[in-house]
Amino acid sequence: MGDIIDDLQWRGLVAQSTDIDLLRQSLAAGPVTFYCGYDPTAPSLHHGHLVQLILMKHLQNAGHRPLTLVGGATGLIGDPRMSGERQLFDTDVVAGWVEGLKAQISKFLDFDGPHAARMVNNLDWTSGMSAIELLRDLGKYFRLGTMLAKDAVASRLNSEEGISYTEFSYQILQANDYLQLFERYNCTLETGGNDQWGNLVGGMDLIRKKHGTSVHVMTTPLITKADGTKFGKSEGGAVWLDPQMLSPYAFYQFWLNTEDADVVRFLKVFTFLSRAEIEELEVEVRERPQARVAQRALAKAVTSLVHGTEECERVIGATQALWGSGDLRQVDGTILGQAVSDLPEAAVVLGQTTVVDLLVDSGMEKGRAAARRTVASGGAYVNNEKVLDEDAPVQASDVLPGNIVLFRKGRRNLGVGRVSE
Repeated sequence: MGDIIDDLQWRGLVAQSTDIDLLRQSLAAGPVTFYCGYDPTAPSLHHGHLVQLILMKHLQNAGHRPLTLVGGATGLIGDPRMSGERQLFDTDVVAGWVEGLKAQISKFLDFDGPHAARMVNNLDWTSGMSAIELLRDLGKYFRLGTMLAKDAVASRLNSEEGISYTEFSYQILQANDYLQLFERYNCTLETGGNDQWGNLVGGMDLIRKKHGTSVHVMTTPLITKADGTKFGKSEGGAVWLDPQMLSPYAFYQFWLNTEDADVVRFLKVFTFLSRAEIEELEVEVRERPQARVAQRALAKAVTSLVHGTEECERVIGATQALWGSGDLRQVDGTILGQAVSDLPEAAVVLGQTTVVDLLVDSGMEKGRAAARRTVASGGAYVNNEKVLDEDAPVQASDVLPGNIVLFRKGRRNLGVGRVSE
């Protein structure tokens, strides 16, 4: 396998860690039990969690044992943000989200075999803890100055809204998670996002104070685009992993639209392609950027990882068909519906509506004269077929699954006609 730390660093998956040489030695010496926590603050995981899941899978592939912690307790509290108090959700809502996150996480790791992953819930050891136990058994190990110095806490203290004791106490509960997993499973490494560094170190310090033992923490960097802006917003909002919250088609398109300046770095972070494969794709970006070979490889790899190979192939087929290199009538109706959900629309009355009507009613053309010029120049299409007769109406034979007709102006401007029932 080679040195796992070297590989993770090459992929850009290491931001900070405890003594990197000692951690390297520990990982090389034999199977290490490690964990990462996921709080149920929404019904689904998103692309930021995906970074952690991929890191866990790399470590598992190198022979180490993952513990995936779903925060049934910490999810009821909320990790303090830099601004604004988190909304507290009902316990039943959070419990439902816990089960949803468990199902999502279970698809990324192996839960059988010699390095089997284990799912844990911090509600199991937190729900029975009394206030006195929290203060006596845990609180005595924490110094107020250290807790107040945390970035999010300091930011909130200096704001008008302040911070509640509820969110201020979050760091104690997360530190206790590491202690519990150390005591129960000999867990000696915690991973997380770089914004969690303070919380991770808190757990490491708690173990050292209580047991006199040194353990490790390691964080992944915040993923940004080449221009320094935040990465990870689709047209509909967050890049959710749940297909009900972001369709597989929209998910694939998000990765397909990656800029040339970012794609090689994202291939390293978000895929399991080998170094040799990624270096070949890097050459493609440099020598044939217009072909977008690397973007297609990225979109295929990440969509297959999250939604499965079969669903990814259906999405790729739909993408190709929409842009003229596949048979639209062979596209799965559900995928086709996802693909056209955000396109400009026009109403279709069979036997009456023409392509000129579609172009004008959808807003693709400002007037009928401009639409006619587009048709005359060979730039108008219905279902990928060039339209030469501007007066030819849409017929029943043109209707695709979902009662729609696709029309296009030029190569890149797609619209959807919805047939009146």
